[in-house]
Amino acid sequence: MSMPETGLRIRVFGDPVLRKKAPAVERINAQHRDLLSKMAQAMYAGSGVGLAAPQVGINHAMLVADIGEGLYKLINPKILKRQGRQVNQEGCLSVPEVCIKIRRANKILVQARDEEGQKIRIEAEGLLACVFQHEIDHLKGKLIVDYASFWKKLKIKRKLAELKKKAQDERVSQSEAKSCPLQL
Repeated sequence: MSMPETGLRIRVFGDPVLRKKAPAVERINAQHRDLLSKMAQAMYAGSGVGLAAPQVGINHAMLVADIGEGLYKLINPKILKRQGRQVNQEGCLSVPEVCIKIRRANKILVQARDEEGQKIRIEAEGLLACVFQHEIDHLKGKLIVDYASFWKKLKIKRKLAELKKKAQDERVSQSEAKSCPLQL
């Protein structure tokens, strides 16, 4: 899924960047702030409530989230505390048309840096806690399909194969485009 207004492309299941652990951002600069803004635009354009940098092919520990209560832009987020339990059907922009029932903490304490580099702590509960956990999973190379039961994995096997092929085709067409000096 391409987001022309941002220049970012949502990577789908099968793209290797989704399985890499995202390293921490050492020095936050204008490029990181710009990327966070573009990620937010891509998230909104895709009707998502969260997006991690690896989902747009950037291997940095950064995420954006908005459940309708305001935009969060987090750099190097870490979960410090977990409390309670909730179970939700989760979808993912990187695994379209797949929903997985996932058990997560209902309340979490997240520590991160904001886009200015200031250390922040956020107590999140319910849906926001779920979104933060989901996006932080992306920063660890973990996807919703990793939570699926054996039977659910059998049910979605064909869809995952289609997504993997699509990711492979996109990588091939990009490498072919890069080898062509004239882009029309």
